[in-house]
Amino acid sequence: MRRPSARRPCRAAPELPRTAVERAGMKGQPSPGGTAGQRPTAPTGERFASARGRALPSLLRSTISNPVCPMPVCPMTDDILIRKTGRAGRITLNRPQALNAVTWEMCLAIERALDAWRDDGEVALVVIDAAGERAFSAGGDIAEMYRTASTGDYAYGRRFWADEYRMNAKIANYPKPYVAFMQGFTMGGGVGVSCHGAHRIVGDSSRIAMPECGIGLVPDVGGSLLLARAPGRLGEYLGTTGMRMGPGDALHAGFADHYIPETRWPALIEALERTGDPTLIAAAAHPAPESPLKALRPEADALFAGETIADIVRALNHAGTDFARATLKTLRRHCPLSLACTLEIIHRVRAENTIEAALKQEYRFAWRAAEKGDFVEGIRAAIIDKDRNPKWQHAAIEDVSEAEVSAMLMPLGENALKL
Repeated sequence: MRRPSARRPCRAAPELPRTAVERAGMKGQPSPGGTAGQRPTAPTGERFASARGRALPSLLRSTISNPVCPMPVCPMTDDILIRKTGRAGRITLNRPQALNAVTWEMCLAIERALDAWRDDGEVALVVIDAAGERAFSAGGDIAEMYRTASTGDYAYGRRFWADEYRMNAKIANYPKPYVAFMQGFTMGGGVGVSCHGAHRIVGDSSRIAMPECGIGLVPDVGGSLLLARAPGRLGEYLGTTGMRMGPGDALHAGFADHYIPETRWPALIEALERTGDPTLIAAAAHPAPESPLKALRPEADALFAGETIADIVRALNHAGTDFARATLKTLRRHCPLSLACTLEIIHRVRAENTIEAALKQEYRFAWRAAEKGDFVEGIRAAIIDKDRNPKWQHAAIEDVSEAEVSAMLMPLGENALKL
């Protein structure tokens, strides 16, 4: 089995164009969309020590043993800092130069920390944050997945996803309060290590999204469960378009629980470390900001009510509204097979409504994504060559058949995800 490299550079999720919601409803707010390299406006005031635009000292690196580590010795890494502070188990993602993209080693480190703290009487709750102001975490180790898969080695990605998804399930089912502070971008793998927690905190700079359909994947890391639980048909809309949610939208869609100005995060984190009392979070919360997404829900509900992605495309074509035209333009840029399978996964997960069901459905697609899907081509176009001109298997969304969707989501038998 290929070992993950301790210092391999990782890439964040690709930049995606703003959708109708962001153009119409976020004027005057910091927006990461549009121009390449544009970032959310940095919060004012003094931020907590782990978010001042630089990596934290290596003396706080993870040192907890891992009984499920697939390697004889888990490599030490400064990419994630794990320690106990007062009554809190503390996790800090520490790769600000890579927008805190989640590596395989980081997934394993989080899992072994959660395992160690589960029955530790000194730990009352877990607090996760991230270094830098631009992102909590903007994605995962997709560059290495491309390198291995493009040579015909699909085992690396499959093992990475299996380990990552197991860790996601442990966060969702953790018996102690799990508190996430999500500044800036939180996308893809970043959603998996934050949005399944019991207390999810956003601020003014927060931008949350599941943009996987743009790279030939599907919303994963348990994201399909969050999408399935979103009000009405907003999950279908968010999952297929990859729309970025500001703090108000994230609260409305169920990806966050509390809005707290980021200048107040340091004092709250210190209080949580000192007391281990999660009730302090609600006491510090402010009223939710306006949600442009909420205003668009009636139209999204009507246009995304179809059983298949082809049904939705037809509805958008016939609607003729500004929202419909902008949404259809976004969908036309994304991977047709991923769009079709995303819709089917959300429908299936909504019926079962468990993290386990979500991860198992997602893993069926992910296991086949590089070999049978468009994942390699999607990463090439977005991250490697950056030509933003992927050559998908299907020329149009309407060309994807139900049989092809079924083939991507068939049970994996002995290769099924084990949680």
